[in-house]
Amino acid sequence: MVNLPAPGHRVVVRYRLPSGQATDALGELLSADAETVVVDGKRGVERIAVADIIAAKEVPPPPPRR
Repeated sequence: MVNLPAPGHRVVVRYRLPSGQATDALGELLSADAETVVVDGKRGVERIAVADIIAAKEVPPPPPRR
């Protein structure tokens, strides 16, 4: 399993699409279990299969808006 922080932290998750290409989900980690990681980002809530994840890590909060 991928080493992720507790829910509520901001994360980036790189995962494979069905086409074989990779993409990133950036946002708040809502939940993570042995099968699925759920991230709430700008594209909405993304449910990602753990088997599709390439890499994941905690990231700092976004910069303040000007």
